[in-house]
Amino acid sequence: MSTFTTQALKITGIVLLLIVAFLLMGYLTMTLWNWLMPAIFGLPVINYYQAIGLVVLSKLLLGGIRVQPGPIGQRRWWKAKWESMSEKEREEFKREFAERCKARWGKDLPAPGGNNS
Repeated sequence: MSTFTTQALKITGIVLLLIVAFLLMGYLTMTLWNWLMPAIFGLPVINYYQAIGLVVLSKLLLGGIRVQPGPIGQRRWWKAKWESMSEKEREEFKREFAERCKARWGKDLPAPGGNNS
């Protein structure tokens, strides 16, 4: 199997797993609500779609929507990468990064090594 096919299957599997987990959360929310809330607080019984709405609402209010991995994981990755570089690789990385920033913002940045003449 090619790398593309393997990656496509992995992504498809992850998407299907997320959909199943989301649907299961709706079912569990509905079951727990209908078991506890009417008996404890006298609230009405809800249906499956209302439970899905509660899951979405609670995610928005309590968890937010996170599209990218957090900065803490990225920071660890970059720190490990930086520590594994030799001095020559670090200087090359700094030079390339300065060139990219110059191209993006149009500013002349100081050359790595601290020589600002």
